[in-house]
Amino acid sequence: MNAAPDDGPDGRGAGAVFLTRLGLTDFRNHAALSLTLDSRAVVLVGENGAGKTNLLEAVSLLSPGRGLRRATLEALARIGGPGNWSLAARLETPDGEVRIGTGTDVPPPGETVRSRRVRIDGTEQRSAEVLGDYLAVLWLTPAMDGLFTGAPGDRRRFLDRLVLAIDSGHGRRVSAYERALAQRNRLLDDPAADRAWLDAVEIEIAELGTAVAAARRELVGCLAELAPEADDLFPRAELALEGEIEALMDGMSAVQAEDAFRARLRDGRARERAAGRTLTGPHRSDLAVTHSAKGMPAARASTGEQKALLIGIVLAHARLVSRLTRRTPLLLLDEVAAHLDPRRRAGLFRRLAGLGTQAWMTGTDAALFEATGAEAQQFQVADGQLSPLSR
Repeated sequence: MNAAPDDGPDGRGAGAVFLTRLGLTDFRNHAALSLTLDSRAVVLVGENGAGKTNLLEAVSLLSPGRGLRRATLEALARIGGPGNWSLAARLETPDGEVRIGTGTDVPPPGETVRSRRVRIDGTEQRSAEVLGDYLAVLWLTPAMDGLFTGAPGDRRRFLDRLVLAIDSGHGRRVSAYERALAQRNRLLDDPAADRAWLDAVEIEIAELGTAVAAARRELVGCLAELAPEADDLFPRAELALEGEIEALMDGMSAVQAEDAFRARLRDGRARERAAGRTLTGPHRSDLAVTHSAKGMPAARASTGEQKALLIGIVLAHARLVSRLTRRTPLLLLDEVAAHLDPRRRAGLFRRLAGLGTQAWMTGTDAALFEATGAEAQQFQVADGQLSPLSR
């Protein structure tokens, strides 16, 4: 995952990837919608509840994972609709056009559980993980504004999403690790559990957990290489992983860290049986963020500074994705301009243009996006419908 040189300061040597069409059927509050696009930024303006964020969520589901809201499949279906939903997109890539379709199917007779289906150019795929081969989608939402002051689990999920944009298998490893942890906790709670079985589960936990921790560490290191110098628009954020397994990996090889992790699991069984949970592993790690110029933890920065730090991390990550994959990601920025002063808004729009990525932005006031000029295609969203916004 080492950052490679590119053809410009913001990764513009990467090939452009952008949506040229997005179609929704019975998705959230959109009964039927079709949107034709070019490579420019997309601005969605409308009142609260009009369906702007729903459109961003639809785009986020064109990548691996559960989307920007982590919603269940059932929650994505339009209220009053048939219960199923579908998305259809056309994606322009350096290798040509790709057609992506995803949605839920009709459950078999007698069953109520729906499953998600994914098609690429009309061919059924085994899982949504394959979407990462075609498109990286990054996002910033108002729900993430409290990231630095919230629970460590929120920061781990944020970091895992950053890794997933580069390594589509990371989500599968994290899920397998969490399943293995749950299995170990059940075995610890069972006095009659087979010790050999517990040994086998701990081997799996150590292998998966070390791989998860290694991917996170490498991502943090790459972001440090790309972080900008501190300025008064989007200050530099210093990132560090804090955790027992990460500390092991600082002084030994991955194989040695895996062995040490497994030994700690074995030696900690009595303590963790009493606690009722596994106390060692990357599921307890945290992402520490520091405002570099002030040498201050991000959690103690002002609300505006925290927003600027978070935007800076997302922009640096977009550059990293472009450099490593040689393709530009899509950026979904929900209500990103609402709490930025005019100077910071203009600076953000300039940096987005420099990234060469198709950025999707939402807001309630079209005046917030005046500085985008002709570099954005703007739409009015009302009652689940879209119309071009007159300038």
